[in-house]
Amino acid sequence: MISRRNIRVKVMQTLYAIDSFSTPVSKDEAIKMLKKKIDESKELFVYLIYFVIEVARYSETDARHKASKHLPSYEDLHVNTRIAGNELLWKTLENTSFSELVKDYKFYSFTEQELIKKFYQQLIATPEYKDYTELNSRNKKSERRILEFIFTDILLPSEDFTTHIEEHFLNRDDDAEMMHSLVLNYFNKQDENSFRDFITEEKMEFAKNLLTTVIDKSEVTLNLIKPRLKNWDADRIAALDLIILQMGVCEFLYFETIPTRVTINEYIDLAKAYSTEQSGQFVNGLLDNINKDLSAENKIEKQKYKNSTL
Repeated sequence: MISRRNIRVKVMQTLYAIDSFSTPVSKDEAIKMLKKKIDESKELFVYLIYFVIEVARYSETDARHKASKHLPSYEDLHVNTRIAGNELLWKTLENTSFSELVKDYKFYSFTEQELIKKFYQQLIATPEYKDYTELNSRNKKSERRILEFIFTDILLPSEDFTTHIEEHFLNRDDDAEMMHSLVLNYFNKQDENSFRDFITEEKMEFAKNLLTTVIDKSEVTLNLIKPRLKNWDADRIAALDLIILQMGVCEFLYFETIPTRVTINEYIDLAKAYSTEQSGQFVNGLLDNINKDLSAENKIEKQKYKNSTL
Protein backbone atom coordinates (compact mmCIF):
# COMPACT_ATOMS: atom_id res chain seq x y z
CA MET A 1 0.00 0.00 0.00
CA ILE A 2 2.74 2.48 0.81
CA SER A 3 4.29 4.13 -2.22
CA ARG A 4 7.88 4.40 -3.40
CA ARG A 5 7.88 7.96 -2.06
CA ASN A 6 6.78 6.71 1.38
CA ILE A 7 9.61 4.20 1.27
CA ARG A 8 12.13 6.89 0.39
CA VAL A 9 10.92 8.86 3.41
CA LYS A 10 11.44 5.85 5.70
CA VAL A 11 14.93 5.21 4.29
CA MET A 12 15.78 8.90 4.65
CA GLN A 13 14.60 8.92 8.28
CA THR A 14 16.61 5.77 9.02
CA LEU A 15 19.78 7.23 7.50
CA TYR A 16 19.26 10.46 9.44
CA ALA A 17 18.91 8.52 12.68
CA ILE A 18 22.07 6.53 11.92
CA ASP A 19 23.95 9.75 11.17
CA SER A 20 23.24 10.97 14.70
CA PHE A 21 24.83 7.92 16.34
CA SER A 22 28.30 8.23 17.80
CA THR A 23 29.19 4.63 16.90
CA PRO A 24 28.95 2.84 13.54
CA VAL A 25 25.79 0.86 12.74
CA SER A 26 25.99 -2.42 10.84
CA LYS A 27 23.84 -3.01 7.76
CA ASP A 28 21.79 -5.62 9.63
CA GLU A 29 21.12 -3.14 12.42
CA ALA A 30 20.20 -0.48 9.87
CA ILE A 31 17.71 -2.82 8.19
CA LYS A 32 16.16 -3.62 11.58
CA MET A 33 15.76 0.10 12.23
CA LEU A 34 14.12 0.55 8.84
CA LYS A 35 11.69 -2.31 9.42
CA LYS A 36 10.81 -0.91 12.82
CA LYS A 37 10.04 2.49 11.34
CA ILE A 38 7.80 0.91 8.71
CA ASP A 39 6.04 -1.18 11.37
CA GLU A 40 5.46 1.96 13.45
CA SER A 41 3.96 3.69 10.44
CA LYS A 42 1.65 0.74 9.86
CA GLU A 43 0.45 0.83 13.46
CA LEU A 44 -0.27 4.56 13.28
CA PHE A 45 -2.15 4.13 9.99
CA VAL A 46 -4.35 1.39 11.41
CA TYR A 47 -5.05 3.43 14.54
CA LEU A 48 -6.14 6.48 12.55
CA ILE A 49 -8.63 4.38 10.59
CA TYR A 50 -9.76 2.73 13.83
CA PHE A 51 -10.30 6.08 15.57
CA VAL A 52 -12.37 7.51 12.70
CA ILE A 53 -14.56 4.40 12.82
CA GLU A 54 -14.96 4.64 16.59
CA VAL A 55 -16.17 8.25 16.30
CA ALA A 56 -18.72 7.20 13.68
CA ARG A 57 -19.89 4.19 15.69
CA TYR A 58 -20.44 6.30 18.77
CA SER A 59 -23.86 7.20 17.36
CA GLU A 60 -25.10 3.80 18.58
CA THR A 61 -23.67 4.40 22.06
CA ASP A 62 -25.28 7.83 22.08
CA ALA A 63 -28.63 6.36 21.07
CA ARG A 64 -28.48 3.73 23.82
CA HIS A 65 -27.57 6.25 26.51
CA LYS A 66 -30.34 8.64 25.56
CA ALA A 67 -32.97 5.91 25.23
CA SER A 68 -32.10 4.62 28.71
CA LYS A 69 -32.92 7.92 30.41
CA HIS A 70 -35.63 7.81 33.07
CA LEU A 71 -37.88 10.06 30.99
CA PRO A 72 -36.47 10.07 27.45
CA SER A 73 -37.72 12.73 25.08
CA TYR A 74 -38.82 12.10 21.51
CA GLU A 75 -35.37 13.21 20.34
CA ASP A 76 -33.73 10.85 22.83
CA LEU A 77 -35.67 7.95 21.35
CA HIS A 78 -34.95 8.90 17.74
CA VAL A 79 -31.18 9.49 17.56
CA ASN A 80 -30.09 9.12 13.95
CA THR A 81 -27.62 6.24 13.75
CA ARG A 82 -27.26 6.19 9.98
CA ILE A 83 -23.50 6.73 10.17
CA ALA A 84 -23.05 3.56 12.25
CA GLY A 85 -24.25 1.63 9.22
CA ASN A 86 -21.80 3.31 6.88
CA GLU A 87 -20.89 0.72 4.25
CA LEU A 88 -17.19 1.60 4.14
CA LEU A 89 -17.09 1.48 7.92
CA TRP A 90 -18.51 -2.04 7.98
CA LYS A 91 -16.36 -3.18 5.09
CA THR A 92 -13.36 -2.20 7.21
CA LEU A 93 -14.69 -3.82 10.39
CA GLU A 94 -15.30 -7.06 8.51
CA ASN A 95 -11.76 -7.04 7.16
CA THR A 96 -9.98 -9.87 8.98
CA SER A 97 -6.55 -8.25 8.71
CA PHE A 98 -7.85 -5.01 10.21
CA SER A 99 -9.61 -6.77 13.08
CA GLU A 100 -6.54 -8.84 13.92
CA LEU A 101 -4.26 -5.80 13.90
CA VAL A 102 -6.61 -3.82 16.16
CA LYS A 103 -6.53 -6.74 18.60
CA ASP A 104 -2.76 -7.25 18.34
CA TYR A 105 -2.01 -3.55 18.85
CA LYS A 106 -4.36 -3.42 21.87
CA PHE A 107 -5.83 -0.07 20.86
CA TYR A 108 -8.62 -0.54 23.37
CA SER A 109 -6.08 -0.09 26.18
CA PHE A 110 -5.43 3.58 25.41
CA THR A 111 -8.34 4.80 23.29
CA GLU A 112 -10.14 7.46 25.32
CA GLN A 113 -13.92 7.11 25.14
CA GLU A 114 -14.50 10.64 26.40
CA LEU A 115 -12.39 11.93 23.54
CA ILE A 116 -14.37 9.89 21.03
CA LYS A 117 -17.59 11.21 22.54
CA LYS A 118 -16.31 14.78 22.26
CA PHE A 119 -15.48 14.40 18.58
CA TYR A 120 -18.81 12.69 17.88
CA GLN A 121 -20.66 15.62 19.47
CA GLN A 122 -18.65 18.03 17.33
CA LEU A 123 -19.51 15.95 14.27
CA ILE A 124 -23.28 15.87 14.78
CA ALA A 125 -23.34 19.66 15.17
CA THR A 126 -22.00 20.20 11.63
CA PRO A 127 -24.12 20.83 8.51
CA GLU A 128 -22.12 18.11 6.74
CA TYR A 129 -23.42 15.53 9.20
CA LYS A 130 -26.99 16.82 8.89
CA ASP A 131 -26.78 16.55 5.10
CA TYR A 132 -25.44 13.01 5.38
CA THR A 133 -28.20 11.82 7.71
CA GLU A 134 -30.89 13.25 5.42
CA LEU A 135 -29.80 11.29 2.35
CA ASN A 136 -32.44 8.88 1.04
CA SER A 137 -29.98 6.22 -0.08
CA ARG A 138 -26.43 5.09 0.40
CA ASN A 139 -23.71 5.55 -2.18
CA LYS A 140 -19.95 5.14 -2.10
CA LYS A 141 -19.28 8.84 -2.55
CA SER A 142 -21.32 10.02 0.46
CA GLU A 143 -20.13 7.10 2.62
CA ARG A 144 -16.54 8.00 1.83
CA ARG A 145 -16.97 11.75 2.25
CA ILE A 146 -18.40 11.61 5.76
CA LEU A 147 -15.49 9.47 7.00
CA GLU A 148 -13.01 11.77 5.28
CA PHE A 149 -14.78 14.72 6.91
CA ILE A 150 -14.34 13.19 10.36
CA PHE A 151 -10.63 12.74 9.68
CA THR A 152 -9.78 16.03 7.95
CA ASP A 153 -12.21 18.47 9.57
CA ILE A 154 -12.90 17.05 13.03
CA LEU A 155 -9.76 15.18 14.07
CA LEU A 156 -6.77 16.74 12.33
CA PRO A 157 -7.45 20.37 13.39
CA SER A 158 -7.96 19.32 17.01
CA GLU A 159 -5.16 19.98 19.52
CA ASP A 160 -6.69 17.31 21.76
CA PHE A 161 -6.37 14.74 19.01
CA THR A 162 -2.82 15.81 18.19
CA THR A 163 -1.87 15.49 21.85
CA HIS A 164 -3.53 12.08 22.08
CA ILE A 165 -1.62 10.78 19.05
CA GLU A 166 1.69 12.25 20.20
CA GLU A 167 1.33 10.53 23.57
CA HIS A 168 1.08 7.10 21.98
CA PHE A 169 2.95 7.38 18.67
CA LEU A 170 6.45 8.85 18.75
CA ASN A 171 6.61 8.88 14.94
CA ARG A 172 3.57 11.13 14.56
CA ASP A 173 5.51 14.23 13.41
CA ASP A 174 7.69 12.27 11.00
CA ASP A 175 4.69 10.55 9.45
CA ALA A 176 2.11 13.35 9.45
CA GLU A 177 2.20 14.01 5.70
CA MET A 178 2.35 10.31 4.85
CA MET A 179 -0.58 9.44 7.12
CA HIS A 180 -2.78 12.14 5.64
CA SER A 181 -2.20 10.69 2.20
CA LEU A 182 -2.55 7.03 3.24
CA VAL A 183 -5.79 7.49 5.17
CA LEU A 184 -7.50 9.46 2.40
CA ASN A 185 -6.22 7.01 -0.17
CA TYR A 186 -7.73 4.14 1.82
CA PHE A 187 -11.13 5.81 2.09
CA ASN A 188 -11.04 6.57 -1.62
CA LYS A 189 -9.97 3.17 -2.95
CA GLN A 190 -11.36 0.93 -0.21
CA ASP A 191 -8.65 -1.64 -0.87
CA GLU A 192 -9.22 -4.75 1.23
CA ASN A 193 -5.50 -5.55 1.12
CA SER A 194 -4.39 -2.21 2.58
CA PHE A 195 -3.74 -3.66 6.03
CA ARG A 196 -2.28 -7.03 5.09
CA ASP A 197 -0.10 -5.65 2.29
CA PHE A 198 0.94 -2.37 3.91
CA ILE A 199 4.28 -2.97 2.21
CA THR A 200 4.76 -5.64 -0.43
CA GLU A 201 7.81 -7.88 -0.62
CA GLU A 202 8.92 -6.06 -3.76
CA LYS A 203 8.76 -2.66 -2.08
CA MET A 204 10.44 -3.94 1.08
CA GLU A 205 13.27 -5.24 -1.09
CA PHE A 206 13.55 -1.84 -2.73
CA ALA A 207 13.67 -0.19 0.71
CA LYS A 208 16.44 -2.48 1.95
CA ASN A 209 18.44 -2.13 -1.28
CA LEU A 210 18.21 1.66 -1.21
CA LEU A 211 19.24 1.81 2.44
CA THR A 212 22.22 -0.55 2.14
CA THR A 213 23.37 0.96 -1.16
CA VAL A 214 23.52 4.45 0.35
CA ILE A 215 25.53 3.04 3.27
CA ASP A 216 27.86 0.98 1.07
CA LYS A 217 28.42 3.70 -1.52
CA SER A 218 28.78 6.61 0.88
CA GLU A 219 32.35 7.36 -0.19
CA VAL A 220 31.47 7.15 -3.89
CA THR A 221 28.50 9.50 -3.58
CA LEU A 222 30.33 12.02 -1.40
CA ASN A 223 33.19 12.12 -3.92
CA LEU A 224 30.64 13.07 -6.59
CA ILE A 225 28.79 15.58 -4.45
CA LYS A 226 31.56 17.53 -2.68
CA PRO A 227 33.40 18.86 -5.80
CA ARG A 228 30.11 20.34 -7.04
CA LEU A 229 29.34 22.30 -3.89
CA LYS A 230 31.43 25.27 -5.05
CA ASN A 231 31.21 27.81 -2.24
CA TRP A 232 29.28 25.46 0.04
CA ASP A 233 31.05 23.78 2.93
CA ALA A 234 29.98 20.13 2.98
CA ASP A 235 30.22 20.11 6.76
CA ARG A 236 27.82 23.05 7.03
CA ILE A 237 25.16 21.71 4.68
CA ALA A 238 22.03 20.44 6.42
CA ALA A 239 22.67 16.78 7.24
CA LEU A 240 19.31 15.84 5.76
CA ASP A 241 20.14 17.57 2.45
CA LEU A 242 23.36 15.58 2.18
CA ILE A 243 21.49 12.33 2.85
CA ILE A 244 18.90 13.24 0.21
CA LEU A 245 21.65 13.96 -2.31
CA GLN A 246 23.37 10.66 -1.58
CA MET A 247 20.10 8.78 -2.03
CA GLY A 248 19.51 10.51 -5.34
CA VAL A 249 23.00 9.76 -6.66
CA CYS A 250 22.61 6.11 -5.65
CA GLU A 251 19.40 5.89 -7.66
CA PHE A 252 21.19 7.43 -10.65
CA LEU A 253 23.97 4.88 -10.54
CA TYR A 254 22.57 1.67 -9.07
CA PHE A 255 18.81 1.52 -9.72
CA GLU A 256 18.56 0.97 -13.43
CA THR A 257 14.76 0.87 -13.76
CA ILE A 258 14.15 4.27 -12.15
CA PRO A 259 14.41 7.17 -14.65
CA THR A 260 16.68 9.99 -13.55
CA ARG A 261 13.91 12.57 -13.91
CA VAL A 262 11.73 10.58 -11.51
CA THR A 263 14.59 10.46 -9.02
CA ILE A 264 15.26 14.20 -9.22
CA ASN A 265 11.58 15.11 -8.82
CA GLU A 266 11.12 12.75 -5.88
CA TYR A 267 14.07 14.13 -3.93
CA ILE A 268 13.18 17.74 -4.66
CA ASP A 269 9.77 17.04 -3.09
CA LEU A 270 11.34 15.32 -0.08
CA ALA A 271 13.75 18.20 0.45
CA LYS A 272 10.90 20.71 0.34
CA ALA A 273 8.75 18.68 2.72
CA TYR A 274 11.34 17.61 5.28
CA SER A 275 14.31 19.99 5.18
CA THR A 276 14.82 23.77 4.97
CA GLU A 277 13.06 26.32 2.77
CA GLN A 278 16.03 26.50 0.40
CA SER A 279 16.56 22.75 0.24
CA GLY A 280 14.32 22.05 -2.73
CA GLN A 281 16.19 24.44 -5.00
CA PHE A 282 19.56 23.31 -3.62
CA VAL A 283 18.84 19.61 -4.18
CA ASN A 284 17.38 20.30 -7.62
CA GLY A 285 20.50 22.15 -8.76
CA LEU A 286 22.97 19.62 -7.39
CA LEU A 287 21.19 16.50 -8.62
CA ASP A 288 20.54 18.02 -12.04
CA ASN A 289 24.23 18.92 -12.46
CA ILE A 290 25.41 15.51 -11.26
CA ASN A 291 22.96 13.79 -13.60
CA LYS A 292 24.19 15.81 -16.59
CA ASP A 293 27.85 15.16 -15.79
CA LEU A 294 27.36 11.43 -15.23
CA SER A 295 25.26 11.11 -18.38
CA ALA A 296 27.91 12.92 -20.42
CA GLU A 297 30.47 10.43 -19.10
CA ASN A 298 28.12 7.50 -19.93
CA LYS A 299 28.12 6.42 -16.29
CA ILE A 300 24.34 6.16 -15.99
CA GLU A 301 22.72 3.09 -17.49
CA LYS A 302 18.96 2.78 -17.40
CA GLN A 303 16.78 -0.03 -18.65
CA LYS A 304 13.12 0.27 -19.55
CA TYR A 305 10.64 -2.32 -18.39
CA LYS A 306 7.10 -2.03 -19.66
CA ASN A 307 5.53 -3.11 -16.38
CA SER A 308 8.04 -1.57 -14.03
CA THR A 309 6.49 0.13 -10.99
CA LEU A 310 8.29 3.35 -10.19
